[in-house]
Amino acid sequence: MNDRPSTRSLPSDRPSGRSLTRSEPPVTPAQLREIGLFGALPDDILEHLCETLKTVRAAPGDAIFREGDAGRELFVVLEGEMEVTKKSRRGRDTRVAIFGPCDAFGEMSIIDMQPRSATVRALGPARLLRVSSEDMDALYRHDLKAYTLIVLNIAREMSRRLRVTDGLLADFTSTLVEEYVGGKPQSK
Repeated sequence: MNDRPSTRSLPSDRPSGRSLTRSEPPVTPAQLREIGLFGALPDDILEHLCETLKTVRAAPGDAIFREGDAGRELFVVLEGEMEVTKKSRRGRDTRVAIFGPCDAFGEMSIIDMQPRSATVRALGPARLLRVSSEDMDALYRHDLKAYTLIVLNIAREMSRRLRVTDGLLADFTSTLVEEYVGGKPQSK
């Protein structure tokens, strides 16, 4: 029996995939209030987003997107857990994060419009909120202040993750020097 997760992609807007459809139950303003991405948005904007954003379901092992894919949307975990993997230079998939409810992922593609930097798969049944670049463009036209606040919230989250990565890189580099080069830890 094969224990590897499925490699089928989440339904997508690609011609070869199925269409994304709103799943039930839809997202509520109360749910959006709990998500950092939507922090400090007024109730009327939360209502507007509930009417316009789509939710999508993922089965265990579903690839939401793969490293190198084109991307024009971000996702927020409403239910379930997502695994983020990155290919090493040697081609090995390495787990770099696990996201759970209220966590956003894929936001880099909204900002820099570059290919996906990692692969994200569902670890179990999951329900996600999909925020496309078209949704962001529509919000820009509808309410510039709300759009700006979401972009600022994305920047804050990216900054937080970069700080965590900086700490991990410093720890890794220090360990590498100590163990493989024979260096001694530097004192303060």
